[in-house]
Amino acid sequence: MLVLGIETSCDETGVALYDTTRGLVADALYSQVELHERYGGVVPELASRDHLRKLSPLVRQLLDESGHTLQQLDGIAYTAGPGLIGALMTGACFGRSLAFALQIPALGIHHMEGHLLAPLLDQTQTPPEFPFVALLVSGGHTQLIQVDAIGEYTLLGESVDDAAGEAFDKTAKLLDLGYPGGPRLARLAEQGTRGRFRFPRPMTDRPGLDFSFSGLKTHTLTCVKQLRETDQLDQQTLADVAWAFQDAVVDTLVIKCKRALKQTGLKRLVIAGGVSANQHLREQLRSTLQGMGGEVYYPAPAYCTDNGAMIAYAGACRLLAGQQDQSPPPALRPRWPLVELQGLA
Repeated sequence: MLVLGIETSCDETGVALYDTTRGLVADALYSQVELHERYGGVVPELASRDHLRKLSPLVRQLLDESGHTLQQLDGIAYTAGPGLIGALMTGACFGRSLAFALQIPALGIHHMEGHLLAPLLDQTQTPPEFPFVALLVSGGHTQLIQVDAIGEYTLLGESVDDAAGEAFDKTAKLLDLGYPGGPRLARLAEQGTRGRFRFPRPMTDRPGLDFSFSGLKTHTLTCVKQLRETDQLDQQTLADVAWAFQDAVVDTLVIKCKRALKQTGLKRLVIAGGVSANQHLREQLRSTLQGMGGEVYYPAPAYCTDNGAMIAYAGACRLLAGQQDQSPPPALRPRWPLVELQGLA
């Protein structure tokens, strides 16, 4: 089965072809970073309009470069949520209309399930076996999930306020690092001095697997204000603050992952979502899991952020199991709990 995947949940237009026998055939991605950079963040209306402009030529480019035609498609998967409603509508209308014209099935896919399954795209490494614990960590979500099979998810813990990626972006903004803030803060932290500042590890001094990063963000803001008032905020100090903030977030995530593995008795951890590309987080989790006799799995760097390949793969798994949109198709869901998904038949 050859499936076209379409991802338009936020500010990335991603398309991909996934074949259930050959694996990932091709993918293409258009980023709107330059469009939104002048505003310091994503402008939903502009994002929707840009998806509309880029989707059709991007699909044509994908098919031409891979040597395929529309008539060879067996199904279409598109992101149905969570995400920006206008952006979701663009991808969904395109995917549903194309499927209707070709008389093939279409299926709306949960954006975070795409991230969760992204490590299975890497054909150069052995994929994780079920069951495992997944840390989904992105700009909009920080969740620990027990994954028993595709569609069989148990929520173990989640952020009660800012997600980790959101905290990165907001902290980068108060440090005047520009947009996109998270990756810029991580790069600045590489120049920081270990131990000059130590920030709190929120909610690690109590039981449970929930997260909270708003207090850490406020602590960082207070620290920066004090440094500015005393004229101590030079470039090196800024890097030291960035390192302390990143280290606090990473340490918190690692502590909670370790706790989740012990609670479930599992030894396999999957980390996915945009923040999973953070090298400090990868190094700390790798070291921790080795000490526990466990294994940690990541998507390839290209598939950590939003992309069409993860939607094509998740869609292929579900379409192959016989799932598809009914008529009329279900409403798009800007908010959509992952645990509400159905398992594969």
